Amino acid sequence: MNFLRQLQAERPIVFWVLVALAMILGFQLVLFVVGLLLGPFGLPAWVPIAVVVGALVLIARRQQRSR
Repeated sequence: MNFLRQLQAERPIVFWVLVALAMILGFQLVLFVVGLLLGPFGLPAWVPIAVVVGALVLIARRQQRSR
């Protein structure tokens, strides 16, 4: 954790590029897993995206309610 704080302070562009890359790869990994779970049901290709985005919306709403 200290490494990330130091990187953010000393090289903010590299830090934000790494954060963006981690977010993109994490989102793709979650889509892949949801696609594997929903694949046998023969649903359209957009369903895993809708499930992931819906889950993110639910998480965001719960976090706002807890404040």
